[in-house]
Amino acid sequence: MAVKTAIITGASSGIGRASAIALSEAGWNVVLIARRVNELRETQQLCKRPDRDPLVLPGDVTDEEFVVKSFQLAFSTFGRIDLLFNNAGISPGANPIEYTSLEEFRQVLDVNLVGPFLCTREAVKIFKGQQPPGGRIINNGSLSAHVPRPHSVPYSTTKHAILGLTKCTALDGRSNNITCTQIDIGNAESAMTGKFDAGALQPDGRLIPEPRMNVQHVANTVVHIAGLPNDVTMLEVNIMAAGMPFVGRG
Repeated sequence: MAVKTAIITGASSGIGRASAIALSEAGWNVVLIARRVNELRETQQLCKRPDRDPLVLPGDVTDEEFVVKSFQLAFSTFGRIDLLFNNAGISPGANPIEYTSLEEFRQVLDVNLVGPFLCTREAVKIFKGQQPPGGRIINNGSLSAHVPRPHSVPYSTTKHAILGLTKCTALDGRSNNITCTQIDIGNAESAMTGKFDAGALQPDGRLIPEPRMNVQHVANTVVHIAGLPNDVTMLEVNIMAAGMPFVGRG
């Protein structure tokens, strides 16, 4: 059986790194994309296998030229792309909308939405053109795509938009054997959620510590979705620390 190939963005740490390692351990070729070169090289070492070496592509997913060239290089290196995990993203601190600058809003929009759009576009081009056609995209959404946290306009807006990107990709890709899943993650252990140990802002203004879950559970879920045959899909998946507020948190 041919070895499958996955592209993972935001692969330098957290969910991206854990998912890249898990996919590599499951027998996948992995293409690692992120801005932080040193951390990306660390992920590369953790993903190395005797018969496979990850392709490392340091760069910014908001840079259209970089994305186009990276996907072309990944395809020419491995001859096929089977999976894109749109994982790169940023989350600024809680800030009321009246104090949110246009610069901050655009930065979050670029990383969390424009980047996934560019990567999805290039992946779909490859998926349609390769033989046999097809492939899978997993978008890292957020529980905030459904229920936002207080003072999170830039982040929650982009995650609601990612749900639209997911559904459109799933619909438009159906005739070409392309599937798309959104994995909405709550409080996985990462640098982004480390502050929740001290307290997360609640709708009533209180700061309350929230439980977090081992990021490996997310990585295992990504591997499970990635391993499904392309005639099976999961449109949305929610995975979270069981004790965190989600249902009714608004």
